[in-house]
Amino acid sequence: QVQLVESGGGLVQAGGSLRLSCASSGPIFNMLGLAWFRKIAGDERKFVAAITATGDATYYEDSVKGRFTISRDINYHTMTLQMNNLEPGDTAVYYCAAGAPAGRTWYLAGGYNYWGQGTQVTVSS
Repeated sequence: QVQLVESGGGLVQAGGSLRLSCASSGPIFNMLGLAWFRKIAGDERKFVAAITATGDATYYEDSVKGRFTISRDINYHTMTLQMNNLEPGDTAVYYCAAGAPAGRTWYLAGGYNYWGQGTQVTVSS
């Protein structure tokens, strides 16, 4: 079983930055692909960014390219999402996810088996 714990959410003004972290104590964490999704009320979870198990490839949703950076630290079993130049449209609950998505399905929530509890990010205008 893989337990994921997010931290780092909060309230920030537009143009500001936040850094989200996702931690796990299990060694299996290092063998899984990792991703961030976000959700606003009344909508489904939507893909934000993903990183492969080896960390050799990253993927981003178009609206966050150039502003967000996903990374992972194998030694500390953590994943981070550095979010710069935040916009009000980035306001959502952010979830970290771990799994083994098939093929090129990094952007599909169904490809991930493990989820964190979510952390709120609010960007004011």
